[in-house]
Amino acid sequence: MGAGGRGWDWGSLLLLLLLAASCTGRNVLLLIADDAGFESQVYNNTAIKTPNLDALAQRSLLFQNAFTSVSSCSPSRAAILSGLPQHQNGMYGLHQDVHHFDSFDQVWSLPHLLSQSGIYTGIIGKKHVGPEAVYPFDFAYTEENSSVLQVGRNITRIKLLVRKFLQSRQDRPFFLYVAFHDPHRCGHSQPQYGVFCEKFGNGESGMGYISDWKPLYYSSEQVKVPDFIPDTPAARADIAAQYTTISRLDQGIGLVLEELRGAGLENDTLVIYSSDNGIPFPNGRTNLYRSGMAEPMLVSSPWHQQRWGQVSQAFASLLDITPTILDWFSISYPNYSIFGNKIVKLTGKSLLPVLVSEQPWATVFSSQNHHEVTMYYPMRSIQQQDFHLIHNLNFKMPFPIDQDFYISPTFQDLLNRTKSGQPTHWFKTLHQYYYRDRWELFDQRKDPAETQNLVSDPKYREIFQQLKTQLLAWQWDTHDPWVCAPDGVLEEKLNPQCWPLYNEL
Repeated sequence: MGAGGRGWDWGSLLLLLLLAASCTGRNVLLLIADDAGFESQVYNNTAIKTPNLDALAQRSLLFQNAFTSVSSCSPSRAAILSGLPQHQNGMYGLHQDVHHFDSFDQVWSLPHLLSQSGIYTGIIGKKHVGPEAVYPFDFAYTEENSSVLQVGRNITRIKLLVRKFLQSRQDRPFFLYVAFHDPHRCGHSQPQYGVFCEKFGNGESGMGYISDWKPLYYSSEQVKVPDFIPDTPAARADIAAQYTTISRLDQGIGLVLEELRGAGLENDTLVIYSSDNGIPFPNGRTNLYRSGMAEPMLVSSPWHQQRWGQVSQAFASLLDITPTILDWFSISYPNYSIFGNKIVKLTGKSLLPVLVSEQPWATVFSSQNHHEVTMYYPMRSIQQQDFHLIHNLNFKMPFPIDQDFYISPTFQDLLNRTKSGQPTHWFKTLHQYYYRDRWELFDQRKDPAETQNLVSDPKYREIFQQLKTQLLAWQWDTHDPWVCAPDGVLEEKLNPQCWPLYNEL
């Protein structure tokens, strides 16, 4: 029997203590927003007030080119916590309810690796990934054991849980993942609280009261409409509600950081802030266009103050979070396979070098299969410097629409305007949004809205082939089951290769 009856032998306990001691003085706080974008002063949006994000940015390196690897909630969170793209870790779509996607049982996740090295792990807020055995946390208050509104949006409750976590760690190095549910839409799930849950906890009758939240309100005229969203009264009112919810997110971030300071841990803790995917508006979340993939990212290291307050143009991916945190704790990634003898390798990189000096990183990859279970629209993407290539594997079908976005005021207004023949005030038509070319190539320097597909332009033929080759190589490296689709069948048992289908695609 192990020591204390817990299945440990003394040698294992000693090793764990030694591993933990080697990480003493190093902690990580990961802050992930839910469907947030660049609605903050940090990214030069002067219409909105986000003083706590602004204060964090002054102690951080700000990334101008950070991207999700998949524009969907559960797949992105699984990629963040595993370092593996969704097609490799198995979380092809949403985790909850009828969607029922899970990562493969054999995946070695970040919390699992950290726990093995004696790091105390915690999660507060929206987990939205599984199975539990793959994503274990020592301390967990999520939708699995609590109300997601309370642990994801009630910032007073979040503050107290952070305090409880820090008090329970017993001086061990820690990894705390605070997964806010703000500013996700809630018109489809809790409509009584408003389209973005902007009324939740505001003190009005039936709304509850969050004592630490001082809601900020905005008029439709005050908001800044992103270029990829229709500029209509409906969209402006939608964004104004989103801004109010962002005030709760921003103040929640401030409360969490204050708990860190109060515990005397600010100068020992790496803080990373980002979001899981694009904002829930047309051309945003579920798309692999830049407007659906670009993410805010702040990285604050107490040991790299030379770049505090600076801006990096280096390309970063949410796939970089796992290797960054492993590097921070000096933990090596293990040699293992998920299926057969194919060794898993991280294709992300540690971001720690860019905290010392600017890096020439200029390439990121993305991969998406589903959002909701019915939304099968596989896409693969590479962005390299100014060029962006997207492969739409299911291009013969219309692009699918998810439930909470469908009932949003912005999309309903877009549908009604299209049906009645009124001006939509959008940069594309619904037909163009639904029906896409198999390959889309954009020069973002000349065409930041990504409206001109250059695949057929002879001047870009060489760039197209180069990017296509690199994308295909990444798919092979990450054991992508879709690597031969849609015009081939993958044969991988004997000699991995694509067998042609001659299906006229």
